[in-house]
Amino acid sequence: MSDQKNILIVVTNHSQIDAEHPTGLWFEEFGIPYQIFRQHTYQVTVASPKGGKTPIDPRSQPTAEQAEEYGEALQALQLTEPLNSINLDNFDAVFFPGGHGTMYDLPNTEVGQVVSKFIDAQKVVAAVCHGPAAFAQAMSADGTPIVKGRKVTGFTNSEEQEVQLDKLMPFLLESKLRELGGEFISTANWSEHIVIDGKLITGQNPQSSAKTAQAVVDALNN
Repeated sequence: MSDQKNILIVVTNHSQIDAEHPTGLWFEEFGIPYQIFRQHTYQVTVASPKGGKTPIDPRSQPTAEQAEEYGEALQALQLTEPLNSINLDNFDAVFFPGGHGTMYDLPNTEVGQVVSKFIDAQKVVAAVCHGPAAFAQAMSADGTPIVKGRKVTGFTNSEEQEVQLDKLMPFLLESKLRELGGEFISTANWSEHIVIDGKLITGQNPQSSAKTAQAVVDALNN
């Protein structure tokens, strides 16, 4: 592979928790990493389970000023590639931003196989906030969960309770990662926090978006 680094970002297509709770991608967790990757002149491809336009959680909609600053990132969400059309061999890293939408359409076999393929190839796998929901069905070659025995973080049960969505989620992410055998490491709610275990990089919450992306850059430079 050439010196040009290629990053695959996988985002959600899911737009509703229930009739009262629209959801989707948490924009900060996509926009900031996208910008960081592009500043390093990486090629960035944005995919989603179904392809097409990605919903942005209304609570994370960028302001007019932010929309101008993150214009390229916003444009990339207008027409994402279907995940099953992606040649994974072309990428050096995969990144999963969060948003509550990810809790519904990233925990599936197809996404799990993407994670497993990158892990098996010893490529960088990164996720922030609810993004580690993508690990829920990712298995090693011997059938064990890829997070088993690994240090990870993600949106905590405490943070979920604080935003009052814990009772509406299909599962609690922290609990799921623990059930799968992950060594879940967290810090105070809404504090910047990342965990690095080899080439597996996870961030706890939206506040950790930039630091997670920077860790990806560092891993690709090593």
